[in-house]
Amino acid sequence: MRLLILTQKVDIHDPVLGFFHRWIEEFAKHARQVTVIALGVGEYHLPQNVRVFSLGKPAQGWSASDGERFFSRFKYSVRFYHLIWRERKNYDAVFVHMNPEYVILGGFLWRLWGKKIALWYTHKSVDLKLRLAEKFADDIFTASKESFRLPSKKVMVMGHGIDTNLFSGARKREKKEGAQISILHVGRITSIKNLEAVVEALNILKNDQKVDARAVFVGAPVTESDKEYLKKLQKSVNDRNLSTVVSFVGAVSHDRVPSYYASADIVVNLSDTGSIDKAVLEGMASGVHVLTSNEAFKNILPQHCMVSKNPKEIAKRIVLLAHRTPELALRDYVAGRHSLPRLVDLIVKIYE
Repeated sequence: MRLLILTQKVDIHDPVLGFFHRWIEEFAKHARQVTVIALGVGEYHLPQNVRVFSLGKPAQGWSASDGERFFSRFKYSVRFYHLIWRERKNYDAVFVHMNPEYVILGGFLWRLWGKKIALWYTHKSVDLKLRLAEKFADDIFTASKESFRLPSKKVMVMGHGIDTNLFSGARKREKKEGAQISILHVGRITSIKNLEAVVEALNILKNDQKVDARAVFVGAPVTESDKEYLKKLQKSVNDRNLSTVVSFVGAVSHDRVPSYYASADIVVNLSDTGSIDKAVLEGMASGVHVLTSNEAFKNILPQHCMVSKNPKEIAKRIVLLAHRTPELALRDYVAGRHSLPRLVDLIVKIYE
């Protein structure tokens, strides 16, 4: 099989999309040739049977006027059509990652040329772009039944594609009485993550219960409202005299994230997306306790790993989990249902 992959970014160090570098590597093990077209390209180290092309998006931090943005989109579209036409004899199938607009732009031509089209999409949003892309795609892959909200017979639930070799921390033991408890949150800094409840739980542990605990928040705000939310969190930390035990480390390159899991005792995730969150799976794969309010994990995790967003309950559950040994069965669950090799192998068999 010769595969064309379209994605937003190829950059091994990117905090958000760096994981996709490993996806390309895994596809390259199954395909005779892989051609990648990305909106932007940074540093990569890929096998010899992989070629990477950029649509030309500049480095982060570049600002543009409305007119410049319009011209840039036009330029990207022209290069997109140039590349899929020029490379048309070098691929038999198309895999579009999280960008329905690529399916819309190329769908008619790919169907005309007899190229099988698959879309990977994991988001609760259902808009016109997704509805149009669904018409052109032959298959739609998603991580869980909650990750794709548009009814379609083309949808196949595949698991999340966690690199269980990368997220494979050492076996952890229960904490001794009085030992510091390390709490970790990984993900975008935004209000839907309910991070203020984690801060308040730390306040209860430190100032009320005199428990030695610290929290590290890995991730950055994206929107202006996210940035305002971060300021409120930082003010809350300062007002409660928690600055010595709470750290906001910002965006971290994907290849460095496993070290944070390895040094943590408990991963806390209070997101209410209703879909299986990658950060929880990464914690499970890393042999770390996980504590979440996400109902999507209700039938996956033991009851003591599920929590409300009440800070007192969160604080109580943190102490409880810290004095238990993490269960290896949770890592086995990720390896069996959400590992990257399993995911890519399933996708390739469908293409064949």
